Amino acid sequence: MLVAYDPAWPSLFEALADGIRSAADPQWVIEHIGSTAVPGMRAKPVIDLAIRVRDHDDFEAHRPALEAARWALGSSVTTHPVMVRKSDGIRSAIAHFFTAAEWETVNQRILRDWLREHPTDAARYAHAKCDAVAAAARGTASYNAAKTQVIQELVDAARHARGLPAVPVSDKRRDERK
Repeated sequence: MLVAYDPAWPSLFEALADGIRSAADPQWVIEHIGSTAVPGMRAKPVIDLAIRVRDHDDFEAHRPALEAARWALGSSVTTHPVMVRKSDGIRSAIAHFFTAAEWETVNQRILRDWLREHPTDAARYAHAKCDAVAAAARGTASYNAAKTQVIQELVDAARHARGLPAVPVSDKRRDERK
């Protein structure tokens, strides 16, 4: 499930971002998020992208073009639109769409920046991810649920450092948190 950091991930991100801009809106801001955006971190080999859209109507207006470019709606995330891309039937990329109004407070962006700047916390998160893989293998918790507490603590610290209030990080449907 987790693999060693692949130096090709930033290039894969750029290719995906270019494809999204070509299919939808060349003006969209697109950033690499998730563990594959943190140099040296073990991760699932899935590229996560944060995309800043004007508003939800902007996303909906471009959704058919994204679907034509092989992106599909499909996620247990409830707080924002998410599209996934598969390669040979395996999820290879996840695109998260955030409005311009929420962009500066997006937890995924805040966590990525924190992990890049705080190696001790990045190591703590990497350890939590390995523990989460083990918990999922034992059937005691889903991968995402098993790492949520550490993510919450790290995001709380990162938001506090930016003068932002703490907010819950879990954005999955209830049945996905088991």
